[in-house]
Amino acid sequence: MQVTRYKDAKPYEAPEHFDMKCLRLQGREATQTDAIWIGLSHLLPGGHTSLKDAAVEKIYIVVAGEVTVESPTGIVTLGYLDSCRLAPGEARALRNLTNAPASILLAMPI
Repeated sequence: MQVTRYKDAKPYEAPEHFDMKCLRLQGREATQTDAIWIGLSHLLPGGHTSLKDAAVEKIYIVVAGEVTVESPTGIVTLGYLDSCRLAPGEARALRNLTNAPASILLAMPI
């Protein structure tokens, strides 16, 4: 068993993420995983990412606040424990349009 305590989670820099702090919870340099890695991103009010695609599937789960997700197929605002899946190659932008911080989990293949 490999445990990552939140207090010990290491930050990582993600390109084109603005007013956000990203932490690696599982996978990559945090723990050994075979298929996926898990990150937690904290978005300040106004925090956002660029509209950009990835070659792999992504799953987001909001764990605090509200996060607006924009893709070529639409725009949706996710609240506490709402989730969405983005297909490989599907562009996305995340935005915190509120005055309160928001947090979102990310799961994606290695």
